[in-house]
Amino acid sequence: MNLLRIRRFMLSPYTLLSAAILIVPLFVVDPFWINRLGLYLVFSILALSMALCWGQAGILSLGHGAFFGLGAYCMAMSLKLLSPDSLNQGTPFPLPDFITWNTPPGEALKLPWLWVPFQNLGFGMAAALLVPALFAAVVGWFVFYGGVSGVFISIITLALVVILNLVVIDQQPITNGFNGLNNLAPFDLAGVVFDPYGLPAYYLIAGICVLLLLGLRWLGSTRAGLLFRAVQADEQRVQYFGYDVAVYKIFAFSLSALIAGLAGLLFVVNSQYASPTIMDVSISIAVVVWTAVGGRQSLIGAVLGALAINGAQNALSESGSLVHVWQLIIGIVFVLVVVFLPRGLAGLGADLWQHLRPQAKAVEAPALVAEAELLSVPVPQNSHQSGQRQS
Repeated sequence: MNLLRIRRFMLSPYTLLSAAILIVPLFVVDPFWINRLGLYLVFSILALSMALCWGQAGILSLGHGAFFGLGAYCMAMSLKLLSPDSLNQGTPFPLPDFITWNTPPGEALKLPWLWVPFQNLGFGMAAALLVPALFAAVVGWFVFYGGVSGVFISIITLALVVILNLVVIDQQPITNGFNGLNNLAPFDLAGVVFDPYGLPAYYLIAGICVLLLLGLRWLGSTRAGLLFRAVQADEQRVQYFGYDVAVYKIFAFSLSALIAGLAGLLFVVNSQYASPTIMDVSISIAVVVWTAVGGRQSLIGAVLGALAINGAQNALSESGSLVHVWQLIIGIVFVLVVVFLPRGLAGLGADLWQHLRPQAKAVEAPALVAEAELLSVPVPQNSHQSGQRQS
């Protein structure tokens, strides 16, 4: 029986997708495409955060662009202070070049207090995860204990993105405004330099994506995952059983924000910049589109949706004849999927598998009997009878 279980594990969708993600560099050698595929996987991680928040817990957040941007800025601040531009300002401490430009003549150069702890790379990495999670926990406490639900959650989270984006743009002396943070130092961890166009950076992103995919699948099989789905299906009934629904919503919302912040951290490693464009309304809407197209209740669907939409967007936007209408085409695809495939591409795949499953069972039962005889182990009665019927 062990061989059959191993075969089933090797052929499971999660294993196949994980293997496909990890073996891509065997077939793609162009550094440009290694970097581009790494970027698509970063967006897949962001889509996984939405699949947890919306698909599992039923919280449609339009504010994940804020969590993504917070994670990106925290990481970018540390890498900016490690860059040659910041280290060669003639001061005893690293100083970003734009702060020098924005300091009035005659005033002493100083590092803003907000930047001081980010001189430590470990602090920047931890902040990229914890700041979005804590921000989401505070917002969630007010929202969910305040009895806010449904479309009003989406409106509140959307407003948070707009406000945070305006704050970042307005604080020019601290954030460099519209220009954002660029000319960053490469990410160096334990002596390994993660060049954005090299294999180490790709495998860092791919490995984290695979671990999150499998980890969230495990979370869905736990009691917390079951309660997430129960709250989504009937929140009042869960309350009648004595559960504090708000606690589970805050946990799901905060965990999804942490994953979005992790995606922002990896975005900076891959793209070497952070700007207000990555924390505006468009990225928040885009992640909802990726998740809906792939299938919001499927982790695999979220990853495939992000890969498919971003790949199509890249192909259409670089096409000479479609460069002006590619956004319209993506919008039409989204509408068609929502109308005709409400469970997304993952739902379509599941339906096809169910259609082909009787044929698969017909082949599997005799194979189970033959394998059991080869290993000289007892055969389950139902499998043996199924094999006899097929013979």
